[in-house]
Amino acid sequence: MSLRKLVITASAALGMVAAAGVANAERPDDGQWGATAESLRGKTVAYVPIAMGFDLTQAWAAALEHSAKEWGFELTIRDPNWDPAAGVQALSQLIDEKPDMIVVQPADPQSYVRLLKKAVDSGIRVVEINMKSLTTTDAYVGADWYGIASQGMDLLHNYCAKGNGQSGKIALISGTPTNPGMIIGMQAINDGLERYKDDLELVANQSADFDPTKAHAIATTILKQHDDLCGFYGVWDGQDVGTAAAIKEAGKTGEVVLVSSGGGRLAAACDNIANDNFTAYLSYDGRGQGRDLAAVVKMLLQDTDGTPASSPFGLYSPVTALTKDNMDGACWTIDDIKANGP
Repeated sequence: MSLRKLVITASAALGMVAAAGVANAERPDDGQWGATAESLRGKTVAYVPIAMGFDLTQAWAAALEHSAKEWGFELTIRDPNWDPAAGVQALSQLIDEKPDMIVVQPADPQSYVRLLKKAVDSGIRVVEINMKSLTTTDAYVGADWYGIASQGMDLLHNYCAKGNGQSGKIALISGTPTNPGMIIGMQAINDGLERYKDDLELVANQSADFDPTKAHAIATTILKQHDDLCGFYGVWDGQDVGTAAAIKEAGKTGEVVLVSSGGGRLAAACDNIANDNFTAYLSYDGRGQGRDLAAVVKMLLQDTDGTPASSPFGLYSPVTALTKDNMDGACWTIDDIKANGP
């Protein structure tokens, strides 16, 4: 037998001994752990994000998977891949399958309203993550979109106010107009423009549909039209890299401000601050949202006496304005969440 095979065999044997010790040992109960474990074991949770192809939805999935493995509930993922019609189909099928809970990220305020109400009425717990529909379910876990955009306007005022010797000219490159975050965020942007009407002037407002290529084209045109533009407000880091590229190509990195926002993944947030793509970044911490989501799921799964949506609540994510001065250690990676949990 080779040395390598011997080491593997010995390690496997030690692992079986350790596993047997755990299996035979009676875990002490503090009066709550046993009931918690029993109430979660075997429960079924379905996760329907807007799409699985980006960092936030992957972070939430990783947090749920880590929790499911730890506590023994079952997790299934249905990916509509940006298609609301596919999301409607997935929810319809899930209601027929009757999981204990559905975690959903609504594509817009309207598309899922009827189905989410049907799910609640059929006894399924429903948690909405980071985007809110027009119906009220058991819980909302996610960003305060009004608060984020309000802080964004405060930052732009600090950087660009006429009273500070700047031009005061700013531009907004928004996302999909029907997105719940955009609808609420626009109210905050308009309120901010009114609040700072003597210091800020919105010279352009265009939608890039969360597409960095579209954002790049729009920003390039705006920069040509407004040579004295002071700053851009971006609504999502994945789109805003297109705006940053346009600023760089125009030779105005460090001159034209870009305030971005998102979940705070290392490559999307802190790396873009470090390389001067983003001047400031409003992070609602996707890793922390994953931890909050997993906690809410476990809490609601244990509530077997309550009626779904009878006591709805919101858990709004804290927001941190990141710059080069305070970004150290503030960002996360998917691999870290998968390995260590949220």
